[in-house]
Amino acid sequence: MYLQRLLLLRSSARLTSRAFSAEGVSSTGTPLDMIQGNPNAIHVSNVRDRLREIVGASTNWRDHKQALEERLSLSSMLARSQGDLPPRSMKDSSHEVHLPLGSQPHIREKYLTHHNTVRFGRILEDLDSLAVLISYSHTHNPALPRSPLSIVTALVDKIDMRQHTIYPDRDIKFTGHVTWVGKTSIEAKMYMSQLHEGTYSPVLEATFVMVARDPENKRAAYVNPLKPEGAEEERLFQQGEVNKTRRVELSTASLLKVAPTAEERKVVHSQFLSTLDPQTVSFRSRVLPPKSVWMEDAKVKGLEICHPQERNIFNRIFGGFLMRKAYELGWANACSYGGCRPNLVAVDDILFQKPVEIGSLLLLSSQVCYTEGNFIQVRVHTEVLDPLTGQHNTTNVFHFTFVSDNDVPMIVPQSYGESMLYLDGKRHFSQAAGI
Repeated sequence: MYLQRLLLLRSSARLTSRAFSAEGVSSTGTPLDMIQGNPNAIHVSNVRDRLREIVGASTNWRDHKQALEERLSLSSMLARSQGDLPPRSMKDSSHEVHLPLGSQPHIREKYLTHHNTVRFGRILEDLDSLAVLISYSHTHNPALPRSPLSIVTALVDKIDMRQHTIYPDRDIKFTGHVTWVGKTSIEAKMYMSQLHEGTYSPVLEATFVMVARDPENKRAAYVNPLKPEGAEEERLFQQGEVNKTRRVELSTASLLKVAPTAEERKVVHSQFLSTLDPQTVSFRSRVLPPKSVWMEDAKVKGLEICHPQERNIFNRIFGGFLMRKAYELGWANACSYGGCRPNLVAVDDILFQKPVEIGSLLLLSSQVCYTEGNFIQVRVHTEVLDPLTGQHNTTNVFHFTFVSDNDVPMIVPQSYGESMLYLDGKRHFSQAAGI
């Protein structure tokens, strides 16, 4: 099973790396709402305009303070309990968004790499915007001119790549809807497909977890309950319950909270023994094993000054922008480490801990934390630096699984902290590989 899954990941990554040469492979698993010719479909460039209309956000940065003050008056419109809100169906939040890379070539340049492939970081931005729009559609109250809710991304649970090429010269379609809700949280599932010979074929499936806050984004706010209709919607809802339980279990077992398992401790000790100098009898004398790289030497860092141009509808830095920057830095690290252009296999467990304010200095640090064969697991940590106080605050943690054309050197930790990073990377890789 493990070997089959790894072969599947390799196949998927090879296909997604091509530009104009390959045809997609047909697949099952088409979402319920993937209907061609949908008259309600919107252009990808209009998604954020729709969001501004929903919340009453200003299009000009100079007006952002006035817009915020106007939103404060909406607090009285919040529901006092979830029971006060009418239930919604999955169809109520269903959306279809088109990215016409083929039929509208003038928008293509924004999405192109210099190798004529599609910039996946831009796809992450579009997915993030769509997830917010889906969530607002679920909570829409036609009696209110503006939504009192501030809905933001809390977690990218998983992005599964399918065995299909992302062509830079063919139209792309995003579809999605709400699949599960808690009292104040929403799970949105989205699908990306691309036009092949007149039909759309699946490219990826993404699951985002959104949270609803009050107009000031200070406390949680209730969202409408979800009422599944039919066996398929019930299955999706139950899968949402499973996803929630899994997230709780993973959080409880985090290496930041509890010690490694007995098996993981054996892995760490075995690695430590492999680095001891056989010429000495000392725990301090360490040597690098053949075809290996010290973890300390597998870092790439970056810095972003957060300008108003990258703000979201709540005048904080757009989460999709953060994902794009983290992905591109992680990709650069994997490229440097493997010695060739790597391909993305999976994205999982992107955690949004704190919002990033306009004007912040954002520090990004990518670390190769686990390798296996030709797979590279990269962790990207982002934090905000206050230049006046010198204080650092973590804002996001990202996890990316890449694959290289050839086997890569083994990553080797030296300190206990690096060993925990190694084990955490191993866990994320195992989750991506379905182990």
